[in-house]
Amino acid sequence: MGSPEQVNPPGALLAVPAHVWRGAVAGAIGGLIGAVVMERFQSFWSWAAAQLKPKRVAHAGSEPATVKTADRLSEIVLGKPLPDDAKAPAGEAVHYSMGIATGMIYGVLADRFPVTTRGIGLPFGTLVWLGVDEIGLWRLRLAKIPTSYSVSVHLYALASHLVYGATTEVVRRGVRTLLG
Repeated sequence: MGSPEQVNPPGALLAVPAHVWRGAVAGAIGGLIGAVVMERFQSFWSWAAAQLKPKRVAHAGSEPATVKTADRLSEIVLGKPLPDDAKAPAGEAVHYSMGIATGMIYGVLADRFPVTTRGIGLPFGTLVWLGVDEIGLWRLRLAKIPTSYSVSVHLYALASHLVYGATTEVVRRGVRTLLG
């Protein structure tokens, strides 16, 4: 039999230690809840901004990058673009999938390298913002070059990702404690 730290059956092609799975699960749950809280924060921000001026939305003037991503995936997998009535839910699915995926990566890294958790997830949120929102979306042609957006749009996106990072870390830490 395998060691207590091994969750794969003997002879499995890929033996993954239990602590890695626990870190991934804790990170995924943290990432999902972080994505929900981030979305609520964005709704509040938009509501507050509308009280002062016209609504500010990241990457304004076009469909959200999550919808563009879902549409591009539909074209690759199904060979056709998404119908209009499927765009909003597909965009939400991309948003939550991204939150879970980055949360899982963070959870595994946090278990392996505890220094990763310094700053209650704020460095993690900053890296997701910089790597995905600022650079990745532009390089994948899902958003315009970052310099074409106003400072307020960048601040909105950064604040949203800081909320995501902190929430992901707090939830990950709690779930990881429960998992042992």
